[in-house]
Amino acid sequence: MHRHGYKGRKFGRETDQRQALLRGLMRSLFLHQSITTTTAKAKEIRRHAEKLVSIARKNTLANRRLLISRLDDLEVANLLMDVIAPQIKRDSGYLRVISAGNRKGDHAEMSTISFVDAIELTTEVKAEEKPKGEKKADKEESK
Repeated sequence: MHRHGYKGRKFGRETDQRQALLRGLMRSLFLHQSITTTTAKAKEIRRHAEKLVSIARKNTLANRRLLISRLDDLEVANLLMDVIAPQIKRDSGYLRVISAGNRKGDHAEMSTISFVDAIELTTEVKAEEKPKGEKKADKEESK
């Protein structure tokens, strides 16, 4: 038996579980700009996330819909396309994986994956993350 043509890591999971894991990790990466996970997962996320950033840099409706379908999250897709992608000034190599030592419990090799360029979230994004109750209170105060 040979392994020719089989790309990606399995992580001991079924396909749907593996896809959900990667989507969740990529969502967290785009929301927080840096996450710490196992080295194998970080390297696998980098493959997929860099492709999504390249798609987001071309601001078209088709690409926005593609991001929404790949991430299963409208808010994160809009954040990636409207806030993160315009701040990236390089053609490729958007993410870096840095070793973070070993995990205490099982001695798994850990790494931090983050953007190479400094990404600054604008005040519009921070205002959208407020709970809904605070927005209503702000409107009532202005009246």
